[in-house]
Amino acid sequence: MQVNQKITFFVPDFQNPIETSFITSEIKAGFPSPAADFEESKVSLDHMLIKNKEATFYAKASGNSMIGAGIDDGDILVIDRSLEPRNNAVAVCFIDGEFTVKRIKKTDEAIFLMPENSNYTPIQIQPHNEFIIWGIVTYVIKQIK
Repeated sequence: MQVNQKITFFVPDFQNPIETSFITSEIKAGFPSPAADFEESKVSLDHMLIKNKEATFYAKASGNSMIGAGIDDGDILVIDRSLEPRNNAVAVCFIDGEFTVKRIKKTDEAIFLMPENSNYTPIQIQPHNEFIIWGIVTYVIKQIK
């Protein structure tokens, strides 16, 4: 079984949120609007990205097994432990003493942890595995290279 995804967890700091400027009008990814006016307000990303404060954690992903899902090495995952696991959700799972992030695939016969990189094989959960779906990934924060 190849897990190959190290995850480092962080707890959001709600006591000291950092508010930054937020442009409330849309920013076009196509052709720019000439002389577009914009309104600016303040926003805390913690408040935008986190719905369940007591059950949400950040984690730093390591590895490339989920590149097809947009999760690259070094990305920050926002994980909500209060959400119910569902088929095809991207989840942080604990299997046999290791954390991994994979897509959940449930069939009538089994549960699989599906990588999003063809260099990795799916992990079929067996009765002997110690297995917990730890939380559901709700957002990925990444640095543009």
